[in-house]
Amino acid sequence: MTATEALIAPGGRALPSRRVRRGPSLWFAAPALLLFLGFALIPLGGVLVLSFMEWDGLGTPTWSGFDNWGRVFADPVVLNAFWLTALLTVGSWLVQAPLSLLLGVFMAGRQRYRAVLSVLFFLPQLFSAAAIAIVFKSLLDPNFGVGQDLPFLDLDWLGRPDLALGVVLVVIAWSFIPFHSLLYQAGVRQIPPSLYEAATIDGAGRVAQFVHITLPQLKYTIITSSTLMIVGSLTYFDLVFVLTGGGPGYATRILPLDMYLRGFRSYDMGGASVVAVILVVVGLSIALGLNRLSGTGRMESQMEGA
Repeated sequence: MTATEALIAPGGRALPSRRVRRGPSLWFAAPALLLFLGFALIPLGGVLVLSFMEWDGLGTPTWSGFDNWGRVFADPVVLNAFWLTALLTVGSWLVQAPLSLLLGVFMAGRQRYRAVLSVLFFLPQLFSAAAIAIVFKSLLDPNFGVGQDLPFLDLDWLGRPDLALGVVLVVIAWSFIPFHSLLYQAGVRQIPPSLYEAATIDGAGRVAQFVHITLPQLKYTIITSSTLMIVGSLTYFDLVFVLTGGGPGYATRILPLDMYLRGFRSYDMGGASVVAVILVVVGLSIALGLNRLSGTGRMESQMEGA
């Protein structure tokens, strides 16, 4: 039936045709679009323009062309920040993804004690990043931290360049695994129980069910969670700033922190804007790539066999 097709009454009499409105009007999205335009696109455009200017944050900006871009890409500190950000992104995903998946599957169980454990697992998500950084910085302090009572932890964890980035990675994983576990818990509970019942009748064990049912059914949840993990790794600032300040030396000076220090410590707003544009481009590219991998417009739960 078309949108203007006439309806037929039970007695054969044709009823007046009516037009069926398909989809919501764009006017409903106008407020959100205006907010996005005012608080995202316009500031982003300003940062892009500022990346081609020389400005110390106080005087009048002057046009410098591609000088800022060339200087930033030739700076070994920025190149090191690129490398550290890549390490942190990959390492964060390798640690968080499997642990979040396993915890999410565990918390999706129906036993009563799992509800209590789910609350305990989610507690780190309730604390701010700055508070978490302050607590871990105190615990790992070589003078009065937990290492004083535990000899095998008696190391300068945040003062050694070979250990600092690993500590940051562990703290980040501890902070954000609960959120991703909650995503997987919700995804597992949407899987039809009939799939597991059929697999049990066929003699499949828990491991086989996890590999052949749970993982395929969580395909889109995995991609969504991975997108949040990877893109989120490009925005870590407050936790790293409070925990290490980018040190020791440049051992934990990742791109978001380099952007801040370059702009507000070195008064190089043009260079900081270049780093900001790079972060936006890389983040959007990764997000769009993962969305394309999952199948654009098909980010719904799989329900095969239901």
